[in-house]
Amino acid sequence: MIANLETGTRVDEVAAGIYRICTPLDVIPGGFTVNSYLIDDDEPLLFHAGYRKLFSNTLEAVQKVMPVERLRWIGGSHFEGDEYGALNEFLAVAPKATPFGTEIGVLTSINDYAIRDARGLGDGEEFSIGGRRMKWMYTPHVPHGWDCGVLFDVSTGTLLCGDLFTQPGSGMAPVTETEVLSASETMRGMMDYYAHATSTTAILGRLAKLHPSMLACQHGSAYRGDGATLLRELATTIEKESGQLSEETKALITQ
Repeated sequence: MIANLETGTRVDEVAAGIYRICTPLDVIPGGFTVNSYLIDDDEPLLFHAGYRKLFSNTLEAVQKVMPVERLRWIGGSHFEGDEYGALNEFLAVAPKATPFGTEIGVLTSINDYAIRDARGLGDGEEFSIGGRRMKWMYTPHVPHGWDCGVLFDVSTGTLLCGDLFTQPGSGMAPVTETEVLSASETMRGMMDYYAHATSTTAILGRLAKLHPSMLACQHGSAYRGDGATLLRELATTIEKESGQLSEETKALITQ
């Protein structure tokens, strides 16, 4: 549903109890989208607070689903404006909410920025938000930022994957069952935002082993389907650029 006619901000349930809050922006030719994900449970969680300048729009969308005071967790993949910009504004209106991020992100940035102490999550750490378990995966430099991590909803198989599979464009469906790798590679060709780390293949392989049934992308449509296959194809695509496939990637492809 449209949450704000002026900005085009909309909120859509993309999986059971998971709402994609999307605002289109005219920042590149063809447009771009910034997504936050609200998970409604006993302890509701907001993944990506969004830009500070978009706070009122994101807040309006959250309140289409539930009172913002119910929020208990607010975090993101890594410390950038589109993920943590409006963190303090949300903490002010959700007084029982705890900010969170990866341990190194909390140490280097979030605790300095946030008005309340944050919880740093370790690699593989799980926590409950009520009826579902969340699992944090530390993904340094994938696609960028040494503080990078992603969040997996074990109950629905949804991987909140941050900037992985970023797609350009603004008039996109909330959910697609058409693979998003091609579109995201178009974006990577326009703006090389990957860190080209030596650990990329191994990290993508670990994420594939989660067998996500949905990839909740921060930019573009959420993808419903075989997330493991797309993650393996991404690993293969990245290594092909280097001119050869490692034994690790060859093994990954055959899994």
